Amino acid sequence: MIRLFALLVLLLPGILAVYGIKLMRDMAFGILQSPFPYLWLQFIAGLLFLLVGLGFVAGFILYRDRKRNNVQARFKIK
Repeated sequence: MIRLFALLVLLLPGILAVYGIKLMRDMAFGILQSPFPYLWLQFIAGLLFLLVGLGFVAGFILYRDRKRNNVQARFKIK
């Protein structure tokens, strides 16, 4: 049950990052999505979604690897 919850916790930010990439790609091709009135606003939202999603997944992986002592010396907590 806990592993399923952990999978969902990682899956949701991953989906958010993928949606951010889609928004940025649509802006590059000039396709305006419905909640955004301007293309530049759509790009900023997509970039924000991408950074938040990837940052969460990367932070989770770094935290897990620090706990298992699988990181380089510069990433270890002093």
